Amino acid sequence: MTTPAELHPRSRLVHDALRAAGIDGEIVVLPDAASTAALAAAALGVEVGAIANSLVFWSDGEPLLVMTSGAHRVDTAALAERLGRGGIVRATVDQVREATGQAIGGVAPTGHPSPLPTVVDEALAAFPEIWAAGGTPHTVFPLTFDELVRLTAGTVARVD
Repeated sequence: MTTPAELHPRSRLVHDALRAAGIDGEIVVLPDAASTAALAAAALGVEVGAIANSLVFWSDGEPLLVMTSGAHRVDTAALAERLGRGGIVRATVDQVREATGQAIGGVAPTGHPSPLPTVVDEALAAFPEIWAAGGTPHTVFPLTFDELVRLTAGTVARVD
């Protein structure tokens, strides 16, 4: 078991944010990078749908974090309409790093320089336990759907 002090600094920020939110899930360090939902699901032995992908988009001049089931692709046009936004496009690598302080493939739902507007895929509610990235491509942590919504102050919506 990896102790918080042994975690990468980005993962320590995530750990601290989880504890501050009253979430007990421990950050797991994987031997190989799990930078996609399929890789994370295989490493953890869970359904790909139970992986909560952290995808950063740009919308109305600001970052938008979408926590989507690993089994879904985000329909940006439909989501923008549902949310009443002007449009939603993928953030650039630099925009992701600036908004989250984390690299693509390891973006956590928390531990960012400042909170991000967040949408949580309603499909994640079907799983009693979901897994999210822990701030690096080698780290993940478990939590429940309700904990994810509370942690991110997210808006629950259909994203596909």
